[in-house]
Amino acid sequence: MSNAATIIVVEDEAQIRRFLRTTLASEGYQVVEAETGKQGLAEAATRKPDLIILDLGLPDMDGVEVVRGIRGWSSIPVIILSARSQEGDKISALDAGADDYLVKPFGVGELLARIRVALRHFSAVNGGQEGVFSVGELKVDMIRRKVTVGGAEVHLTPIEYRLLAVLVKHAGKVLTHQLLLKEVWGPNYVERAHYLRIYMGTLRHKLEKDPARPRFLLTEVGVGYRLAVD
Repeated sequence: MSNAATIIVVEDEAQIRRFLRTTLASEGYQVVEAETGKQGLAEAATRKPDLIILDLGLPDMDGVEVVRGIRGWSSIPVIILSARSQEGDKISALDAGADDYLVKPFGVGELLARIRVALRHFSAVNGGQEGVFSVGELKVDMIRRKVTVGGAEVHLTPIEYRLLAVLVKHAGKVLTHQLLLKEVWGPNYVERAHYLRIYMGTLRHKLEKDPARPRFLLTEVGVGYRLAVD
């Protein structure tokens, strides 16, 4: 994905919109602005952007509704920028389909890094080598169900593999505890967070050089986990 990517900024505060436009344009991105949720949805449908930056506190609707609306027809990356810092708000947005969440005030460097990660992931999913995910020394062949680290095959249990496969499918995206539990174990297990902790621990011991300081399987404290893409 080149820096000619189009980004829609859905934000009702004019000062923040101007700041984001200037920052993103200086990096080579094409920027489209929207002040309301309805305008953001309309721009997304007509412009077909590469990424959307979205505030939750919009004047006409909650940003989570905008995410749900976009996810009804598109998987383009959505990054939330919000003053809401409660874990519940983050979980609601991520469960609705947002790819990432940054709390205001945010660092420009971090925002640009998150944008690059989201664009790379979207590009890889839609145009990369089919069925194969790789980052660093980790390679996951989804067709052959083969996992290697540094060229050496790693044997996983069926549940460990299912957990890794879900993370690979959404690589670079924060996945909530509830979503992972539902995807791997089923809807009756969404409150069994200890299952997830145990299996994430065993996965890290098999895939990471230093499980205490993971390189691939990253924790988003209080929210869930993310599989690194770079």
